[in-house]
Amino acid sequence: MKKRLSIRMMALAGILGAFSVVISMTPIGYIPLPFFPGVNATTMHIPVIVGGILGGPMVGFFVGLIFGVSSFMRATSPFFLDPLVSVLPRLLIGMTCYYTYKFTKNSIATAIVGTATNTGGVLGMIYLRGYLPKAAVLGIASTNGLAEVVISSIIVYAVIKATKKFLY
Repeated sequence: MKKRLSIRMMALAGILGAFSVVISMTPIGYIPLPFFPGVNATTMHIPVIVGGILGGPMVGFFVGLIFGVSSFMRATSPFFLDPLVSVLPRLLIGMTCYYTYKFTKNSIATAIVGTATNTGGVLGMIYLRGYLPKAAVLGIASTNGLAEVVISSIIVYAVIKATKKFLY
């Protein structure tokens, strides 16, 4: 039997997807890094993490798709015009977050895994596709990655704690 998305899960995916679109159009979604032209620190993965925790892997997948397509459409550097860089890693965030939360019940650990999936997946593809050398990728990972982990952990913890009170 096929598992179907409930109306509640579709609504959650729609709300988080709409939120992703809105923040992608503001400086909050993509924060340019002055020392790496064309590279942005992002908070766009946070709705995907929340979607994976609250709605499961399919909701996380859909919100990740919206994030990835947004990244592709806003591309300011050649490597983000490659869907293997801009879209594929974002599809995996919701699934890794769902399973991390399922096994740990810890939103902070889940935020760390989701952020690592995003940053590691994108930078890994940038390196594997030959857009940047290893040293540049590691430099970006060390600057973006740590900041994104801290920010996402705080926001995801607060959102999940508040949301769980209302939903369950």
